[in-house]
Amino acid sequence: MLKVDNVSKNYGKIKAVDNLSFSVAPGEIFGLLGVNGSGKTTTFRMIMGLLTPDSGKITLDGDKIDYSITDKIGFLTEERSLLLKMTVLEQTLFYGALKGMDKDLIIERLDYLLDKFQIKDYKNRKIKELSKGNQQKIQFINAIINEPSLLILDEPFSGLDPINVKMFEDEIKEMSKKGSMIIFSSHRMEHVEQFCEKLVIIKKGHSVLDGSLVQIKKDYGKKNLLIKGDVDLDKLSKLDGVVSVEKENSHYIVKILSDDYVNSIFKEVSKMKNITMFKVEEPSLNEIFIAKVGESYE
Repeated sequence: MLKVDNVSKNYGKIKAVDNLSFSVAPGEIFGLLGVNGSGKTTTFRMIMGLLTPDSGKITLDGDKIDYSITDKIGFLTEERSLLLKMTVLEQTLFYGALKGMDKDLIIERLDYLLDKFQIKDYKNRKIKELSKGNQQKIQFINAIINEPSLLILDEPFSGLDPINVKMFEDEIKEMSKKGSMIIFSSHRMEHVEQFCEKLVIIKKGHSVLDGSLVQIKKDYGKKNLLIKGDVDLDKLSKLDGVVSVEKENSHYIVKILSDDYVNSIFKEVSKMKNITMFKVEEPSLNEIFIAKVGESYE
């Protein structure tokens, strides 16, 4: 298990991370979210042992993270971190060696993963000759070449089309089933909702929201109603509990204070003409994020 326990980190007078705590269990995909400058990158660097916390501690399976532990960690950065003049094989041999892997094992794993990601013909191609999407595949392969027990993914789907996103998704889920601890960070909230059962949202270095996604949505309270038909907008917007009414494509999204108002709103809406849909939905994670952080994650 990864434990981040009351960790803080300052850069001079700037508090980058402020008393942050969370844990990630084996097989768990955990969301770490925040806008740029929130402290995510500093947190990642402390987890990998590249920075030392000013206070608090970080442990992996009970051990302090140092160079004897980092071989168990894989990291896919948001920025491209490939050596463009190297071939795919040279790049992976270099990275695998840094993780203490035997050359034959590196090549064996590389051949398996290149075939799995449908780029086996690129083994001896230079990185700079590959498309952005295929470079992202190589970066991901390098991050998991050592079959890490802890994998940190920062915007893993950058530059990928839907087919390749599905490949990444399948591999991430497979690693989770095998027991890897995975920290997932993305600007795409639908991906976070798809993967993460637990998450923490940080702002200016400290947690503003954490827990299970189900409980977070429950505690948020507000609901969304999806209504389709000949809606009396003026009447609907004035009903008790209605926060706002928005038109989206062929239906309306009605934000309400809580599900306590659903029955009374339904009673009034049912009197309107040609109502073909009335559906109660949980708020999106993006909606909750904006409410807690005060700005869009896009």
